[in-house]
This record gives sequence, C-alpha cells and structure tokens, in this order.
Amino acid sequence: MIALFLRDLKLSLRAGGGALIGVLFFLTVVAVIPFGVGPDMALLARIGPAIVWIGALLAALLGLDRLFQADRDDGALDPLLMQETPLVLTILVKCLAHWTATCLPLVMASPLLGLFMNMSEKAIGAVMLTLFVGSPAIAFIGAAGAAVAVVLPRGGLLVSILVLPMTIPVLIFGVSASYAAVSGPGSFLTPFFYLVALTLFFAVIGPLAAAMALRNSSD
Repeated sequence: MIALFLRDLKLSLRAGGGALIGVLFFLTVVAVIPFGVGPDMALLARIGPAIVWIGALLAALLGLDRLFQADRDDGALDPLLMQETPLVLTILVKCLAHWTATCLPLVMASPLLGLFMNMSEKAIGAVMLTLFVGSPAIAFIGAAGAAVAVVLPRGGLLVSILVLPMTIPVLIFGVSASYAAVSGPGSFLTPFFYLVALTLFFAVIGPLAAAMALRNSSD
C-alpha cells in the first residue's frame, strides 16, 4: 500500500503539471472575482470564504479523470483488480495519494488567496481548516465518478458533471463553518462537525462505490 501510494503520488505530480495546474487554476478563479464585483473591500471580505471554497472545489475536480484512466490505459488496472488486497483498500490509498498531490496544495495556497480577498486572520484560518477537513471528501466522491467514467475515452467532463452535485453538501458546510468562525467558536463547531461527518461518510461510501463500478467495467 505504501508503494502504491508513492507510485500514484509521483504519477499525479507528473501528469499534466500535477499540483501546479490545480493551484494556478485556483489562483485564476479567485483572482478574477474582484474584477467582477468591483473594488469594494468590505464586500470581498464578506464573500471571500465562499469564493475560496468554490475555487478550491473546481480546482480539485481537474485531475479526477486521471485517477483510474491512466491505470486502464497502461494495463495496471487489471492487476489491481486481481490482487489479493481488497479493492476498496486499494482505492482508498489511491484517493489519499490523489488528495495529497492535488488537494493539499490548494489548502496550502488558500491563506494567500484569503489575503487577496481581504479576509480576516480568523476567517483565513477557518477556511484553511475546513478545506483541510472537507477536501478529502471531494477526492472520495470523485473516485466513484472516475470509476464510472473509466470505460469512456474522454470522460473528464463527465466526471465533473457526476461529482459536482454530490459535493454540494461539503461546500455548504465548509462555507457555513468558515462564516461561523468569525461570529464565535460555538457556532463554528456545529457545521464543522457535520463537515467531518461527511468526510468520514464518503471515505466509506466513495471507495465502495468505485470498487463496484470498476468491477462492473471489467466484466
């Protein structure tokens, strides 16, 4: 499992620019917002957590189509399906490698974009913490979508269409917790715990659904 994690981590970083492409897309999405809403600093600070979360969500969807497609193209998917290790555990490790290579750099870049959106220190810390806790759920959900689209030659857009509606609850509680952190720690904990629960829930459901989809696609 460690070897699989390191292999997928290297492939994610090499393919298509890896984390750099996601971070650049993240920066681009957030950077164009002030040009659309105007130079109102109070407005930017108010909508900042939502904009950062939306930008991170869209950037996290970029590399999902490569989660299983590269293994299918080079023939590595068949040995993964036939090995003695449970397929669910294999998919879980692949999701963790994808999150480390794609989503973790977005979390690390979020404080810089928070400053760009004139957010307070407390709001920046809350956004970074909620992204760190909630972004794994996006990877687990994306695994199911990538497994469904793995048989398609160009399933990148389809993966985003399948995954995006299912990530809405993660977005809602992530943004709610970020806004609540400014008003007080008591109101922050409730949406934050819901966000943790969603991540744990999809950590179980996502690999299971992906394993079923991969099994069906190989038949």
